[in-house]
Amino acid sequence: MTAPTPDPSIPPTAATAVRLGLPGGEAVTHRDVAANGARFHVAELGDGPLVLLLHGFPQFWWTWRHQLTALADAGYRAVAMDLRGVGGSDRTPRGYDPANLALDITGVIRSLGEPDAALVGHDLGGYLAWTAAVMRPKLVRRLVVSSMPHPRRWRSAMLSDFGQTRASSHIWGFQRPFVPERQLVADGGALVGDLIRDWSGPRPPEEEDLAVYRRAMCIPSTAHCSIEPYRWMMRSMARPDGLQFNRRMKRPVRVPTLHLHGSLDPVMRTRSAAGSGEYVEAPYRWRLFDGLGHFPHEEDPVAFSTELVNWLKDPEPDR
Repeated sequence: MTAPTPDPSIPPTAATAVRLGLPGGEAVTHRDVAANGARFHVAELGDGPLVLLLHGFPQFWWTWRHQLTALADAGYRAVAMDLRGVGGSDRTPRGYDPANLALDITGVIRSLGEPDAALVGHDLGGYLAWTAAVMRPKLVRRLVVSSMPHPRRWRSAMLSDFGQTRASSHIWGFQRPFVPERQLVADGGALVGDLIRDWSGPRPPEEEDLAVYRRAMCIPSTAHCSIEPYRWMMRSMARPDGLQFNRRMKRPVRVPTLHLHGSLDPVMRTRSAAGSGEYVEAPYRWRLFDGLGHFPHEEDPVAFSTELVNWLKDPEPDR
């Protein structure tokens, strides 16, 4: 079951384009929480230990619709947040460097009244989950990352691996002023649908689902805010702030970590993601999904959710 097709005649707003229901009809709770000087929209389902889900580009909280249900059914408080500048969260003029975005995430954990959380991040959300686990380890109970290497691995691959540089051509394209924003919202966000379709494996999302992401990208200022983190990540590589962040990420992750990846991911090569365990001084499990692309949690939600829940419930995950 997919989300209803939005009415293209209605201008998109956070209320109409973001506060959606779940495919199975579960009563997901939408609310706003304050953290790190901004307001963040979250979608919540279930009770139990907190699992905080972090989306990637070019999506928003709704990408975790299947996992919200699976986690709630497994006895967890599943919360999917919209990152700064995306979905129903505040679109601030600055604050899109990974250190500040990670503080957004840990601030949301505090605002939800929880002592800690299991972080689950995909793509950019995975990059920020790695960062949060290093910066605020006491607030991260467990770490799950999909389709994204450790930030130091990512930086190394972008600088030294021509294959990864070519696979990430969209990030280089984001460095241009104004043009990327216009391209993302042209023709009702058609490029968003094209990117998700192209980056998926043999089982891409249905057109009705792509329409949801297209519409969310067309909320004013979203296109600009959603690519600002990538501008920082590239432009800061030789700047003092970027070098300081890279040094900071030398500190190892000291919480159990599950690293998930699709074998057909055309955006983040398997060789770029593999090896991130060298930055983890705790149980680390690598799981490669055969035949899936950049969005394994959507391409095969049952397999992804099963792997996620089983690992979260394992009291002693192996290395």
